[in-house]
Amino acid sequence: MRTRRQNFFLIVTMGILNALTPFTIDLYLPAFPEIARDLNTIVPRVSLSIAVYFLGFALGQIVYGPLLDRFGRKPPLYFGLILYFFATIGCLGSKSIDELLAFRFIAALGGSAASVGAMAMVRDYFPAKDGAKVFSMMMLVLSVSPLLAPTLGSLILEVGSWKTIFGTLAAMSLLDLILVRFALPTGYQADRSIELRLKPILSTFWSVLKNHRFRTYTLSGSLSFSGLFVYITGSPSIFMDGFQVGPKGYGFIFALLAVGMIGGGQLNHWLVKIRGSKKVFRAALVAQVVSGSIFLLTLLTVGLGLYSTIGFLFVVLLCAGIAYPNAASLALEPFSKNVGSASALLGFLQMGLGAVCAAVVGLLNVRGTLPTAIVMAVSSVIALTLLLLAQSKEFDSEKNT
Repeated sequence: MRTRRQNFFLIVTMGILNALTPFTIDLYLPAFPEIARDLNTIVPRVSLSIAVYFLGFALGQIVYGPLLDRFGRKPPLYFGLILYFFATIGCLGSKSIDELLAFRFIAALGGSAASVGAMAMVRDYFPAKDGAKVFSMMMLVLSVSPLLAPTLGSLILEVGSWKTIFGTLAAMSLLDLILVRFALPTGYQADRSIELRLKPILSTFWSVLKNHRFRTYTLSGSLSFSGLFVYITGSPSIFMDGFQVGPKGYGFIFALLAVGMIGGGQLNHWLVKIRGSKKVFRAALVAQVVSGSIFLLTLLTVGLGLYSTIGFLFVVLLCAGIAYPNAASLALEPFSKNVGSASALLGFLQMGLGAVCAAVVGLLNVRGTLPTAIVMAVSSVIALTLLLLAQSKEFDSEKNT
């Protein structure tokens, strides 16, 4: 029986593992102009390294799910983190933008193991009824990256170069390796009955997806959480292009709105104790729909200034921060076997739907706040609709297949 202090340390450790990818994405953003100059390219071309990372991350999650179930949690984590380390060293030594893109893709394939493993271990180490609270505490660690990473990246650039940033990321992966080796208990035993051939793997994923509870909460939760992807994609256009905010001001606003996600996750920790995950998730979705719809309608009718725009975005991100921990916990709750595969599919769909919603912002090809407001409102409405349609089903009667 672990003590309360041991549980807290365990949650922080899993949160650090889960934060590797956000730091990988956010830490080098201030270095884009320098990377473009050194690699003889343009900044938009460098920005492809983010899209490439998301692609590799999504695919990696699908790969690691069965591996985590077949071999236990630690061996795939060792492999993934070592792969990430060497690929990040490759990024550091890149001589062209194509090399950088290739190494970023490989790094994503490795780094995704940390996120999938952290998600699966919540179910390993904690009872299902505590899942949402644990996810909320992990989100506190995860949400620190938007607050710290861009500023930390700027500070690194003052004493080094963009290559120093990738060296820092490589060092972070070594820290994660040490934590996996010495701080994480062996909570899940390898299941040699898990097949690694393509057909059984696809069959496992299909059996997970057929679970009505998993499907409902994964899809609705991912569409709710896509508000974060949409915000990250649209925020430069909103603040720097639309409101003419400078880089330092943009960084401050980015950090301020990240507090909305942090606040949502921590507020959820208290709300779940009072109302339970299902009721809190539904209420958060309703609030997100209302705030997102008012945001869009106000923008279309009377327009919005800088501070009111920040206010609406803060509320939408707060609601997403409350909703997603409950969605993740409820989606994984039916599974005692194939938890790694379920976690991988959950992460893949979250990343995939978020990336699609974020891509729509760019495809609308409209400057300013409107594309972000439209996608935020529509995605939250679809999320709530899916949940309401599914509530006629009897979730609790389903068994893990």
